[in-house]
Amino acid sequence: MGKREASKQVLALGAEVQPISPGEIEEKARGLVAQMSLDEKIGQMSGDSSRILGALAMMRGYNMRPIPAGVNERLGIPGIQFSDGPRGVVMNHSTCFPVAMARGATWDVALEERVGDAIGVEVRSLGGNFFAGVCINLLRHPAWGRAQETYGEDPFHLGEMGVALTRGAQRHVMACVKHFACNSIENSRMRVDVRIGERALREMYLPHFRRCVDEGIASVMSAYNKVNGEYCGHNSRLLRGILKDEWGFDGFVMSDFVWGIRDAGAAALGGQDLEMPFRWHFANDLPGLVTSGEVPEEMLDEAVMRLLRQKIRFSQTGEPERYGEHQVASDAHRALAREAAQKSIVLLTNDAVPETGKPLLPLDLTRIERLALVGKLANTPNTGDTGSSQVRPPYVVTPAEGIRAALGGTAALIQDTGGDPRRAADAARAADAVVVVVGYSSKDEGEYVDILGRKSGGDRSSLYLHPEDEALIHTVASANPNTVVVMMGGSAIITERWRGRVPAILMAWYPGMEGGHALADVLFGRVNPSGKLPCVFPRSGDHLPPFDSNADSVVYDYWHGYRKLEKEGLEPAFPFGFGLSYTTFSYANLSLESDTVALDGAICAAVDVTNTGDRAGDEIVQVYISYPEAAVERPVRELKAFARVSTEPGETRRVEFKIPVRRLAYWDEQRNRWWVEPVRHTLHAGPSSIAAELLAADFQITDTR
Repeated sequence: MGKREASKQVLALGAEVQPISPGEIEEKARGLVAQMSLDEKIGQMSGDSSRILGALAMMRGYNMRPIPAGVNERLGIPGIQFSDGPRGVVMNHSTCFPVAMARGATWDVALEERVGDAIGVEVRSLGGNFFAGVCINLLRHPAWGRAQETYGEDPFHLGEMGVALTRGAQRHVMACVKHFACNSIENSRMRVDVRIGERALREMYLPHFRRCVDEGIASVMSAYNKVNGEYCGHNSRLLRGILKDEWGFDGFVMSDFVWGIRDAGAAALGGQDLEMPFRWHFANDLPGLVTSGEVPEEMLDEAVMRLLRQKIRFSQTGEPERYGEHQVASDAHRALAREAAQKSIVLLTNDAVPETGKPLLPLDLTRIERLALVGKLANTPNTGDTGSSQVRPPYVVTPAEGIRAALGGTAALIQDTGGDPRRAADAARAADAVVVVVGYSSKDEGEYVDILGRKSGGDRSSLYLHPEDEALIHTVASANPNTVVVMMGGSAIITERWRGRVPAILMAWYPGMEGGHALADVLFGRVNPSGKLPCVFPRSGDHLPPFDSNADSVVYDYWHGYRKLEKEGLEPAFPFGFGLSYTTFSYANLSLESDTVALDGAICAAVDVTNTGDRAGDEIVQVYISYPEAAVERPVRELKAFARVSTEPGETRRVEFKIPVRRLAYWDEQRNRWWVEPVRHTLHAGPSSIAAELLAADFQITDTR
C-alpha cells in the first residue's frame, strides 16, 4: 500500500477503522507534514475557496453547503467541512432549536448534550465534519446584538452549558468554541479595542473557554475585536501564551470569517492556524514571509500538525448508522426542539386575578370560551438573528399556530395584530383572557451585516419594548385584566413601564421551530414552566455597565450583571437564576460534610428540596459562594454549582454537590497565578441569587501549602 492510500485509510472521515492511540495520531500527522511542500502546508492553513467565488457563494446563501478548507488530494487528506451554528445546523433545512440564550435558561446540561448530539448527527448527515457553534462569549450588557447566541452572563454557567454542547457534538464532528476573547459588542466588533485588566480577564472572560479546552474541544475561533491593543486573530498573548502554552490546548485556532486576519505574518506568529473561509492573507503572503525568514517554517509545521491531529482524531469518531438526510429535522429532533423550548420559557410573574382568586396561569380551558391573541409577533415566524447563525427549518410553528392547535376547537380564538389600538381593545373585551405577544426580531438585534449598503442586525438601540408594544399592553390590560404578556427576544428586557398592569409575564426568547407548540404547552398547563433567567433583568439601564455600540475603545472591568447589582445594592426587576413554576418548592437542611476543607479538597454539600405544591415540577437548585474574609474585593456571591431536579407533589429530594476548592480561587495579580485564600467562606443554596431565599453554611479552608 502506498503512502497516499495509507493516508486515505487513516483520514477518511467516518471510515470503520480501529481506534488510533494518541501516539499513533502524532506519528501519522508528522509523517504527513514531512511529505508536504510549503504550498501544501499553507493549503492546510487556508480555506479552499478563492475570495471572489467564495464571496459570491456566501451572497447567494451563507453556508448552504459545507465550507471546505485544507483538502489535499495528492496525500489523500480530506478537508475540514465547516458548518456554523449555534441554534442548529445552518445548512439545508435543519432542525431549528431555541437560541442558545433560551437553552441557557433551561440550566439543563443533559438536555444541552442531547441538543449537541442531534446537531452533530445533522452536520454529518449533510456532509460536514466541523461544527462552529459553541458560542460562549460572556453577556456583559443585554444590548449586545448577538446575546442570543450565547448562554448568559455567568462564567461558570457558560462553561457548563458550552461543555455539554461540545460533548454531544463531538460524538460525531469536530466542534469549535468562539469567539476568543472579550467579544460582546456587535456594531464595532471589527475595530473595538477592549482594554481589560488581568484579573477581570482571567476570572470573567476566560474560565468558560478553559472549561471547553479541558473537555477536549477540537478548535477555538479567535474574535474580530482587539484585546489590549492587539487584534485577537494576531494576539500571541491570548493564542500562544494562554491558550496553547498555559492551558495546553492541542487543537487548532481558526480565524473568524473574512476579517479575522488583517496581516498574515502577525497572525502566523501570533498563533493563528487556519484562515477562513477563503485563500487570502495566508495563501498570498506566507510563501514570501517564510522564504524571507520573517515567519519560521517550523511555525507552519506546528499549525499543520494541530490541524492534522484533529482530522485524524475525528476520523475515528461517529455513528455511521445514524447518518443520512432522513435524520435532518427528523421527528426525534423536532421533539427535542420542542422539549428545549418548553424548558426554556421563564415564568416571570403569575399573580392572582380577582375573578378566581388564583394565579392567572395556567389558563383553564374549562373556563375559557373565547381567547384573544394580540400582537404582530403572534403570527410571525421569529426564530432569531438572520446572520451567520440563521437556521432554515422546514417550518416554524408560530404562537398562533401552536395555540390554535392546542385549543382544538374547545374555545374560539380571536386574533388581532394590535396595529389599531381600538380594535385590539375590542378583541380583548370580547374574550375571557388575552395573550399579548411582543418583543424583538432580527430587525432589532443580531449579527451586524452590511453588504453593499444593506444593513441588518446589530446591537439593540433600547432595552425597553417598542413604544407601540408598551402602548398595546396598556390598552389590552385596561380592556381585560386577564392578560398574559409573552416576550420574545435575545436577552434582558426592561418591563418597569407596564409590568404592574398585567398579572402574568412569560419570557419565551427566540424559541425555535417548535416554539409555538411549546408556548401553548406552558400557557395551558400541559407543561409546568421551569426555565430560570441566565441573565439579570434590571429595573433601569443605569444599573448596568456603560454600553456604546459604536465605540472604538472600551474598558471592561470586573463588574457586570448580578455581581454589579449586588455590589451596588441595586434591586433587579428579576434576578439572575429567577423563574416561577406552577408548583412551589421549599429548601431545608443545608449541610456540609465538613466545615473545614483542605486546599486540594472539595466542599461536599447537600440540601433538601421539597415540592410543596400540587403539580409535578422541575427545580433548578443553585449554589453560590461568598467571601466574607477575603483580602481582595470579590463578588457578594457568585455561582459555583447548580443542578436540575424533577419532583412529584410532596416529594423531597436530597440534592448533593461536590465543589473543588480550586473553583473558589481568584487571580492574584501580584503572584500572577490563581490563589485560594485559607479563610472562612460561606456556601449558599437556593432557587435564585436572591439573598433572602438562600440557605447558608460557613466553612474554613485550611492552608496546606
